[in-house]
Amino acid sequence: MSYVDEIISQVTEKNPAEPEFHQAVREVLDSIRPVIEKNEEKFRKDALLERLTNPERQIKFRVPWVDDNGNVQVNTGYRVQFNSAIGPYKGGLRLHPSVNLGIIKFLGFEQIFKNSLTGLPIGGGKGGSDFDPKGKSDREIMAFCQSFMTELCKYIGADTDVPAGDIGTGAREIGFMFGQYKRLRGVFEGVLTGKGLSFGGSLARTEATGYGLLYIVDELLRSHTYSIEGKTVVVSGAGNVAIYAIEKAQQLGAKVVTCSDSTGWVYDPEGIDVAALKEIKEVKRARLTEYKNYRPNSEYHEGRGVWQIKADIALPCATQNELGIEDAKALVANKVIVVAEGANMPTTEEATKYLQDNGVFFIPGKAANAGGVATSALEMSQNSERLSWSFEEVDKQLKGIMEGIYHNIDDAAKRYGYEDNFVVGANIAGFEKVLDAMNAQGIV
Repeated sequence: MSYVDEIISQVTEKNPAEPEFHQAVREVLDSIRPVIEKNEEKFRKDALLERLTNPERQIKFRVPWVDDNGNVQVNTGYRVQFNSAIGPYKGGLRLHPSVNLGIIKFLGFEQIFKNSLTGLPIGGGKGGSDFDPKGKSDREIMAFCQSFMTELCKYIGADTDVPAGDIGTGAREIGFMFGQYKRLRGVFEGVLTGKGLSFGGSLARTEATGYGLLYIVDELLRSHTYSIEGKTVVVSGAGNVAIYAIEKAQQLGAKVVTCSDSTGWVYDPEGIDVAALKEIKEVKRARLTEYKNYRPNSEYHEGRGVWQIKADIALPCATQNELGIEDAKALVANKVIVVAEGANMPTTEEATKYLQDNGVFFIPGKAANAGGVATSALEMSQNSERLSWSFEEVDKQLKGIMEGIYHNIDDAAKRYGYEDNFVVGANIAGFEKVLDAMNAQGIV
């Protein structure tokens, strides 16, 4: 059995009931086979892949808090510090009922390579809790965040581990967590990113993941003699990533015709009204059923269906494994040119392979949605220097980083004979930098 297959089997056996983690490890290790096979004997002797697939540290803790009725609730908190070879751990905190250790490990493992691709000195980590902020009062959310940070603060710091926001963790939650960290540790430092502008946050952070997604898609299209202008785009999701992906796509001259949330989806043939979407989701925190009140000519549908709409570009920006094989077949039948992941691993393995086999340019999330963590790292830099950069300066750096990521993954794919296979390119380019750092630092 090859070393790669041996490790995939070992990870599956040692981490039962964690299918998302298995999927992430399998996808990465399959992609880097050409690199491993060149030095298989040395890598096996150094247990390189065992060290890569085992987190440096896994922290699991209880989070008790008191609800508005005076009842004590208990959630579970997690922080997986996966790899610090190239810098302090960096990755978001996800607050959602679906959160478990396997999902956090999958996200943390992906984060290693995503962070490496940015070219910035940040390692991979992820955390969160099965707490659901939906339907909770501000006081209940503050109570949870303070309890969560009371334990988490023992393991993080500006030069150790710098968490950020993620699903369910926005500016409100980051603010409550930062306040508790400062209160307990007695220091004002850049320990969290995604902070408010009045206490160390960065301009363009809110827009970063969505904007970055479009910058890398635009660079791919221009490198293949296409133009994004005039293209039709389908987007899933209606959260932070989706909203600002839609906004930037339309600024670049494309027409976005869909968005979705957990209950249904909208088709607006005239183009999604970003102002209306922001009011519904960011101000009212309501469902997309309200969109038709703003745009009477739009259609609202229950359930799923975004990927059935004919488009040139598809951007899954909602959640993991949302785009399956039947969706991929529909996209190919509709002659989609590019699928780029705004969410973390939103496309199933089977769907990804089908898209690639049928000539669709596919950019995986570790490259396509790296704009968020890249701008988080820029926030860390501003915090360290006690500076605040303009929106234009941050956005310019973000654009440069995303264009650089595209060319890095493109070059890596070509070097190993996988031209236009950006999954292989992203994993190899991300892995090579981590590999160099791990080898230089010895067996740790």
